[in-house]
Amino acid sequence: MNENLLQVKSEITKVLRGKEDCIDQILCCMLAGGHILLEDIPGVGKTTLAVALSRAMSLHYKRMQFTPDVLPSDILGFSLLDTKTGEFVYRPGAIFTNIFLADEINRTSPKTQSALLEVMEEGSVSVDGVTRKLDAPFFVIATQNPTGASGTQKLPDSQLDRFFIRLSLGYPDHTAATEILMGHSSGNMDSVQAVLTGETLLGMQKQAEAVYTAPALIDYIVTLTEATRVHEYLLQGISPRGSIALLKMARAYAFYMDRDYLVPEDIHAVFLSVCSHRVILNTKARAAGLSAEDVLSQVLKSVRIP
Repeated sequence: MNENLLQVKSEITKVLRGKEDCIDQILCCMLAGGHILLEDIPGVGKTTLAVALSRAMSLHYKRMQFTPDVLPSDILGFSLLDTKTGEFVYRPGAIFTNIFLADEINRTSPKTQSALLEVMEEGSVSVDGVTRKLDAPFFVIATQNPTGASGTQKLPDSQLDRFFIRLSLGYPDHTAATEILMGHSSGNMDSVQAVLTGETLLGMQKQAEAVYTAPALIDYIVTLTEATRVHEYLLQGISPRGSIALLKMARAYAFYMDRDYLVPEDIHAVFLSVCSHRVILNTKARAAGLSAEDVLSQVLKSVRIP
């Protein structure tokens, strides 16, 4: 495992116990330059995770609680008339940071949700006809309550597709829960030390992008995504944007495991987290009680490994 990222993981586990697999996926996503969607119930450590990440990587962090009255201008910024000069002055919104935590993103209006589309795809903000680039690295970590929770609205497919991965932290296992209660993981954020810089992370992103990928594995990724588009249980399969995200995540995972070349196991390790939120189940799948993860596991088994 990459030594620098192993140190970051070690710092995060000081305040978040029993979630090593999720931390691995999130660090790989940041290596790939992607955004993260955490779908979970309250109280399992989503905010703690985001703050610990920002501290361990020396990144600037902002959190916004999404409610029905949050406006796009709160996120992107707005122009305000300066009465002394008679000119409009731009006031930056909360999005101007390295890690933006959109807490309970599915509790706000579709108009406010859509304010993040350009930011997540292009890393820029357009207000009053002027486009401004955000500083790199930049990540959106959004949390949402499970669909059907009181006062929530489903995210549109176009926005879901812009998240590289979707994860669920879930409840801690018995051992981790016991350690939390015994004080071994007190949640004291001051114990998390900076072990990485934004510049170092940008350098590692370039290295991850350069991981050698054999043509046969490119073809394998394409075949996997094509299989989701014709599967009997899926109404909608993986988009080309999803294929690109899968390739970038697989390369990042290979780099995370301290390799400069891709193997099929790297693709398998990230396939579910990258693809589960990009597919839509049909009524046949729901009648059979299948989840997106169940169907995608079937796809993995059905396609020959090169």
